Parts: sequence; structure tokens; C-alpha cells
Amino acid sequence: MIEGTLLQAGDTVLLPERIGDLTGLDQFGLAGELLAAFLAAFVIGNLMLAMTGVAGPWAKRKITAAFTDRIAVNRLGPAGLFIIVADAVRLLSKENIIPENADRPAYDLAPIVVASSALLGFAVIPMGSGIHLADPEVGLVFVFAVAGIASLGLVMAGYSSANKYSMLGGLRAVAQNVAYEIPLVVTGMSVVIFTGSLQMSEIVAVQNQPLVDFGLFAIPAWFAIVNPFAFVLFLLANFAEVGRNPFDTPEAPTEIVAGYQTEYSSVYFVLIYLGEFLHIFLGGAIIATIFLGGPAGPGPEALGIVWFIIKIWGVFLLTQWMRSAVPRVRVDQLIEIGWKGLLVLSFANLILTAIIVGIIQ
Repeated sequence: MIEGTLLQAGDTVLLPERIGDLTGLDQFGLAGELLAAFLAAFVIGNLMLAMTGVAGPWAKRKITAAFTDRIAVNRLGPAGLFIIVADAVRLLSKENIIPENADRPAYDLAPIVVASSALLGFAVIPMGSGIHLADPEVGLVFVFAVAGIASLGLVMAGYSSANKYSMLGGLRAVAQNVAYEIPLVVTGMSVVIFTGSLQMSEIVAVQNQPLVDFGLFAIPAWFAIVNPFAFVLFLLANFAEVGRNPFDTPEAPTEIVAGYQTEYSSVYFVLIYLGEFLHIFLGGAIIATIFLGGPAGPGPEALGIVWFIIKIWGVFLLTQWMRSAVPRVRVDQLIEIGWKGLLVLSFANLILTAIIVGIIQ
């Protein structure tokens, strides 16, 4: 473990505790604690949903248009921002068409599973400015575990839609997630070797120490700087996990229409689309936490949430850049890159990290 003073679980004041103190709910025992936890989850959930609401209908189009030299939405409101409201009304007011041979309730549950699995992951992410819902000792394992539940939702959507293209998309999603989930977790474990902890607050605390101190300014010990090889590996595996180019084979519009989401419409489509962007932001939140210092940044600690959101949007911008600039790989190439490339490199990185940390100690 890197030397230095780490934040212990008892030193971290979580958002439910802050809300309980401010509102006086902590005086009502267990019922008050549960209500405070609910309010805290409501705040974090709505923050992420608001970001997703901006990213999906508006930011995605604007960024793609900028990269491809086109004009994006610009008629509704300033800079076309009212397209967010227009799209919400348009999609939610459409008829929800269910395929005749759909396997329900799997068909109905799939969109909920995809969206809710991403929201659960934000529960253990320290966002700065006191916005941190929970800080278990196995926080990193928890966030990987709940993010992986989305694979179940994609499989359910694929096989329950009674559509061959949906089925192909579901099968591709399973193959892709299995191939890239292992390198993702193994690369994340190299960070654990450095910190000696799975607790998210401690991972952030270690990165707040100076790597090189020049007096007037210091280079922080962000793991993207300490181990850039692991950072690049994690980024690539994350692209596959969130289904962004060059790894968007589960939906592949030019090949299998829209894959697992082909037969979904109205509110069900909104939930799947929402889940897709929530997972992109969750991936960005994980990257920001374990490689980019979490909410750390210049200025007072109160600006932590601002820096954290900037880092998440930076990762989102990178995913959209890849979407516009990099062509999709074939499904056989995708599997080969995962099993023969990233898997081998992630284990090599893990072994090398263990050797370096052992020598330093």
C-alpha cells in the first residue's frame, strides 16, 4: 500500500448523515435514517438522470455534428436545448407496441434491469462536496457487480422479443461483456494493489497525495499518471462495456437493425436508451474515481462535485469522439481483441504492478 494518511470509513461523512443532521431526521431512529437515505438516493439519482437527459437527446447530437461537420438540433430553444422536452414528449406519448410472441414478463423487466443497474452503481461513488451515498469496504467490487447486471437485461431483451435480430444482439452482448468484463476487473485490481483497499474513499485519498512536489505546485498521484498503461487498458475495456465504437456490435444498426432493442418502443425504448447513457456516465464515474483522483481539482473542496462532473463529461466526450471517428469492428475481431489482446495485457499489467509495488515496499 502506498505510504500516507488515508481516509478511514469513520472519517467520511456520507450524504444520508448530512441530510439527517440538517433535517433532524436522525432523531427519529431507524425510520429517520431510512428516510434520509431515500432522500440522498433521490438527490444522486436525479442528478444522474438530469445529466443523461441532456446527453442523450441534445449533447450527443451536438457533439456528433461537430465531429462530422453537420448542423445539429438548433430550432427548438437556445442552441436547440428544448429538443430535450420535445423528445421526451414524443417518445413517452407513442404507443407501446408489444410483439405478439414476446416472452413476458422478461420483455417488460429487461428495460428496468438495464437502467436500474447503472443507477445502483452510483451509490458507492464519492462525488465530492459531501455527495456520497455509501462507502462500503468492498465498494469497487460492488460497482463492478451491479454494472454487470446490465448484461442480464440485454439477454432478457434479446431472447424475449421474438425477433432474430434482437436475439443476435443479445448473444453478441453476452459474448462482448464476458470477453471485456474480465480485463476491466483485472485492470481495476491493479489499482487495488497500489492502494491496498477496495474502499472508494481510500482509493481517492491515495490519489490526493502529491506524486512530485515542486513547491508552488505538485503533480497529484492520479493512477492515470502513475500507471498510464492501466488507464488506457481500462478505457478500451470500458468502451466495450458501454457498447461504444469500435465495440457497438450488440446493436449494430447497419447489420442487425438495432439488436436487442429492435422491438422496443415508447417508454420501454426510453428506459433502454436511458440505461445506455447511464452506463456511459457510470463508466466515466468509475474512471474518474480510480484513475483521475475522483472529485480532486484546483480550488476549495466545495468545488469537488464540479470537477467530478467535468471528468465524467470528459469521458463522455471521448466516447462520442470514438463513435464518430472509429469504425465498428466485426464480431469475430471484437472477441479476438478481448480474449487475445486485452485479457493478456491486463494480466501482464497486474503482475508488473505487483512486482513494482513489492519492490517499493
